[in-house]
Amino acid sequence: MQETIRSRIDGIRSRMESAAQRCGRRPEEITLIAVSKTYPASDVDLAAAAGIKDFGENKVQELLQKQPQTAEDLRWHFIGHLQTNKTKNVIGKVCLIHSVDSMHLAEEIDRRAAAAGTVQEVLLQVNAAGEETKFGLSDEDVVPLAEGIAENCSNVRIRGLMQIPPYEEDTDKVRVWFKKLYVLKEDLQRRGFKYADILSMGMSHDFETAIEEGATHIRVGTAIFGERNYNKQ
Repeated sequence: MQETIRSRIDGIRSRMESAAQRCGRRPEEITLIAVSKTYPASDVDLAAAAGIKDFGENKVQELLQKQPQTAEDLRWHFIGHLQTNKTKNVIGKVCLIHSVDSMHLAEEIDRRAAAAGTVQEVLLQVNAAGEETKFGLSDEDVVPLAEGIAENCSNVRIRGLMQIPPYEEDTDKVRVWFKKLYVLKEDLQRRGFKYADILSMGMSHDFETAIEEGATHIRVGTAIFGERNYNKQ
């Protein structure tokens, strides 16, 4: 299994490099986040041994169970929908929350971060396609929420945007959503959000297209660890 995970990671890094070169970018500009949800801590260890430092979880309970079993120098990202009553459990445990989509949640993160004496970095989650089954902001709501957070949440720092676009076998069909997120990020920076330089977009099947459209962070799970077995959770 160790060599399988290592060889998959090597293959992904090679594809990342090719995608970056196609659009005149440097591969080191792009962070590979290994999405370890449903996989055991032992798989995290194998990926870490292959050079991965960033890992993503989408459930608070699984994050809290897995984190103590793995190396202390790993960087954890919370990429799932975060309920306000569980916010206290991730502050100080993750370097980045990818899924802020309401003022209510931002205020709770701010309150918990202030109590912990820290500034929590976050991304605003965008649902540009308006899919009913997914969380996230409409295009029009991004700037008002960002401005509200900047005005009212001194312990929250907006670092950029995240999205999960509609799934398409033909990844060129999702290019439009990646382009939209890039435009929204550029708009935030023009408005003075100087730290908003992260675009978290692209997963196992479409990360190359995402890189071509400006992704700085890609979230890859099955292409590293294999197909998930949700019955083992």
